[in-house]
Amino acid sequence: MPSLSKRTDIFTDSVIRRMTRISNQYDAVNLSQGFPDFEPPQEILNRLSQVTKEDFHQYSITWGAQNFREALAVKFEHFSGVKVDPEKEIVVTCGSTEAMMAAMMSVTNPGDKVVVFSPFYENYGADTILSGAEPIYVPLVPPEFSFDPAVLEDAFRQGVKALILCNPSNPCGKVFTLEEMKIIADLAKKYDTFVITDEVYEHILYAPNKHIYMASLPGMRERTISCSSLSKTYSITGWRLGYVIAAPEVADRVKKVHDFLTVGAAAPLQEAAVTGLRFGDEYYEELQAKYTEKRELFLNGLKTLKLNHTEPQGAYYVLLDISEFGYESDIKFCEDLARLVGVGAVPGSSFFKEPENRYIRLHFAKKSETLNAALERLADIRKKIR
Repeated sequence: MPSLSKRTDIFTDSVIRRMTRISNQYDAVNLSQGFPDFEPPQEILNRLSQVTKEDFHQYSITWGAQNFREALAVKFEHFSGVKVDPEKEIVVTCGSTEAMMAAMMSVTNPGDKVVVFSPFYENYGADTILSGAEPIYVPLVPPEFSFDPAVLEDAFRQGVKALILCNPSNPCGKVFTLEEMKIIADLAKKYDTFVITDEVYEHILYAPNKHIYMASLPGMRERTISCSSLSKTYSITGWRLGYVIAAPEVADRVKKVHDFLTVGAAAPLQEAAVTGLRFGDEYYEELQAKYTEKRELFLNGLKTLKLNHTEPQGAYYVLLDISEFGYESDIKFCEDLARLVGVGAVPGSSFFKEPENRYIRLHFAKKSETLNAALERLADIRKKIR
């Protein structure tokens, strides 16, 4: 048999998805893979039911249905203050996963360097490698997950082509401040670098934190490639509807890459999701209130159990410090947590470039009864894991 690709030789399977399979194996409460166990908004589901009886079963326009792009442009301008041309600056993709991959392939050449903050969502390293580029990791230092501007500029001095910015951050829940955003923007302009943003948690924030769109900062409109999806905002992770918003010349290249990767996102799902894109401000206020309640429930439970943890400013993830249990491998700890305690988590080492072994990631995008069930099981963690 001929040899396989060297580019993918170092890949493992997704640790996050692997932990879901392990959770299922032991009938554990799955707080590993970040998807809700509650329904999407009823208005979207009602529209989906109607769409099945209408003529939306064939390809839409490759880069996204017209009404979807128009609704998205209005929503993006409303929240970011950045006016977007739905004809020339939006590409609808199969989830933000494809959006990030298409963006990377559109702006990087083999050998280019890309800055990635660590901890990071596991796809970013893979996206960089699949594009033939080289990741340069800059640490976000626990527990505040702040970065050193001098260290960041040292990375830029290596001649980077792009920086990936996940804001709010998966897995640590960091929301970058205006001061931090300006530091990144100033370096991007100084060193003539793209910023590729992952903003899928843009509407899941906890007061007083505010989401700032990189594209809204002075001088950043043309060099920012904004990637996001509808998955988390409308609780439709299985619909795989993402998008790229970028300057016309960048979006035009993304369109071509996207066309050959997936042709187009699902037409009937785009039509149904337009309903969500047209929601008023009250929906996003209710969403923030819902997740604030879940955050308080789960974090208060962890405090009661005296389990050390981070406090996310955005997104819906918590990093639990497992140092007291003395495990050399956080992967083994997560396997034992699912098997012995009945709770699924993700080993933190899968998110850090640094040799970090003291964290596991849990998420709280679940019904109250699901979170309470997980907390009840975690109450016995010190009896069952020693």
